[in-house]
Amino acid sequence: MLAMTAPTPDEVRAALATVLDPEIRRPITELGMVESVSVDGGRVDVVVLLTTQGCPLRERIVGDVTAAVERVPGVTGVQVRLGVMTDEQRGTLKTTLRGGVPERAVPFAQPGSLTRVYAVASGKGGVGKSSVTANLAAAMAADGLSVGLVDADIYGFSIPRMLGVTGRPTKVGDMIMPPVALGVKVVSMGLFVRDNAPVAFRGPKLHRALEQFLTDFAWGDLDVLLLDLPPGTGDIAISVSHLLPSSEVLVVTTPQAAAAEVAERAGTLARQTSQRVAGVIENMAYLPCPHCAAEGRDHRLDVFGSGGGAAVAGALEAALGLPVPVLGSIPIEPRLREGGDSGLPLVLADPTAPAAVTLREVALRLGRTPRGLAGRPLGLTPVSA
Repeated sequence: MLAMTAPTPDEVRAALATVLDPEIRRPITELGMVESVSVDGGRVDVVVLLTTQGCPLRERIVGDVTAAVERVPGVTGVQVRLGVMTDEQRGTLKTTLRGGVPERAVPFAQPGSLTRVYAVASGKGGVGKSSVTANLAAAMAADGLSVGLVDADIYGFSIPRMLGVTGRPTKVGDMIMPPVALGVKVVSMGLFVRDNAPVAFRGPKLHRALEQFLTDFAWGDLDVLLLDLPPGTGDIAISVSHLLPSSEVLVVTTPQAAAAEVAERAGTLARQTSQRVAGVIENMAYLPCPHCAAEGRDHRLDVFGSGGGAAVAGALEAALGLPVPVLGSIPIEPRLREGGDSGLPLVLADPTAPAAVTLREVALRLGRTPRGLAGRPLGLTPVSA
């Protein structure tokens, strides 16, 4: 019978690279949490550094590390010992999580950022802007993108319920880890208030809250960042243009003329803030007649009128002098509301539903847009003639 070859430290470290920190969701080797690995025959001793002394998930980390190392051929036993990071090590970790961006800087506004930032706006409330935003975020994450969502509606936050967020943000020193739900990193004022308490902020505090959402949280490298803005053209919309000058605006409207006129104002604000309008999404566009479908006929009921999305897009094109497409017309679907109440967006609960199909098409179109290179160094060196 052949003796089993003892594992090497490199093989053990390769196994540890598959273990993710349950809160930060990145490999513990990448975060500097593995202090040492020693191998004695088939016995392996691993020292893991926790970010804080009172880490609530210490037992899970021990279990994940043990399971990963036990899968390495030749391992006969595993001992996991826990330590705590020093202030210097936590500082290095924060720098890693910020991607080298200095503290108090908005990472998505840096010249090297390739994150596509979409500010989802509407002229008035009640058009389903938050439902659209939550479904777009879930669809993009399901397609494999790294997605963040800022619930920038400080007063009327609703994203935590719509995405089923139950966890609370975790602090690493003075940096905060956003909770993750359905693959989406989420930040909302709703994560900080208790018992549905109202938020009474005026302009400067609103700006400061949004700035903290963008600078104090460790977002990591995102493909897409969505911001669910409050209705209208007030403080938050203006703050977004200052903090995220390269963000693009998605305008959500319903077909009726009254809503379309107000939505047009929200989009036209982009001319004053020098933002690009990525497109218009028409929600509650029509109601498929259920009786007609049963009879094999395709008939649509224009409950809220028709043509509002096209009207907004046309008006914005004329005002901005640039193409503004209608990205999609979403039919009325009761399950879209039900998904928002239950915390499971329709794009995941029933991807084949007509509303979900349209939302997924919009998400795919926005998510596949190449990430910008504006301000990114290309490493070119001039050559003299």
